[in-house]
Amino acid sequence: MVDINIVKDYLLTLQEKITESLSAVDGKAFHQDQWERPGGGGGRTRVLESGEIFEKAGVNFSHVFGDSLPASATAHRPELSGRRFQAAGVSLVLHPRNPYVPTTHANVRIFIAEKEGEAPIWWFGGGFDLTPYYPFKEDCIQWHQKAKQACEPFGEDVYPRFKKWADDYFFLKHRNETRGIGGLFFDDVNEWDFNTSFEFLQSVGDNFLKAYLPIVENRKDTPFGERERKFQLYRRGRYVEFNLVYDRGTLFGLQSGGRTESILMSLPTPVTWRYDWQPETGSPEADLYEYYLKPQDWI
Repeated sequence: MVDINIVKDYLLTLQEKITESLSAVDGKAFHQDQWERPGGGGGRTRVLESGEIFEKAGVNFSHVFGDSLPASATAHRPELSGRRFQAAGVSLVLHPRNPYVPTTHANVRIFIAEKEGEAPIWWFGGGFDLTPYYPFKEDCIQWHQKAKQACEPFGEDVYPRFKKWADDYFFLKHRNETRGIGGLFFDDVNEWDFNTSFEFLQSVGDNFLKAYLPIVENRKDTPFGERERKFQLYRRGRYVEFNLVYDRGTLFGLQSGGRTESILMSLPTPVTWRYDWQPETGSPEADLYEYYLKPQDWI
């Protein structure tokens, strides 16, 4: 049986768990906004700014519904036209203050489209990915090990498929580079029955903090200077470019009349762009481009 309410309960609990854990690490509480969507539904947005560890951290829950879908949802799925929809999810982006701590993103969501007299169309989507500025190979390995562990109960082929999907999805075509070192990405997942698919979603959601917090603890006190800070702000620009040009969640949210402040909470402050900047040969910044921003088998 397809039941969005049990998924919604899990998503609210997940948001609570993640924000409590991040507040404990940072020492600062999240600000919360409850909001309603005029077209149906609403959400709970939590944002932490100017913290000790996180310069900006946003963890958003939303549950929206309506009588028709935006163009971003029906362009490649014409069978969805004329159906009522519900979408619920938790999405987060964390921008740390220290350039040696990577930025990260995670998302878990459910989508249901219904039409009287027909079976509902449903799927799950989500994943998590890591965007380091000054990477450590052991962190990259650990990150992907946790991603693999989240997938293992569901089949040997799941991690390789969704790892490749992340490598392909988190790619800036206009820059010809990946956004970071990837992780997991999946959409339109309904290959299992509803309960198994939901269990997979929970495994991904529950393993995010296990993958990310050890990296934060290991790198948050690493000394840095103006050079590292400038490079961090420059690379954050890639995050903005991806989210505004390619990100499916951003496009769906804006086209479906979602709350703009919550949709764009992922954008960092501050951020910079530099014209035709190139890293120095042999520098740590060049190492990021030449080695880490290339899809590879980290495990």
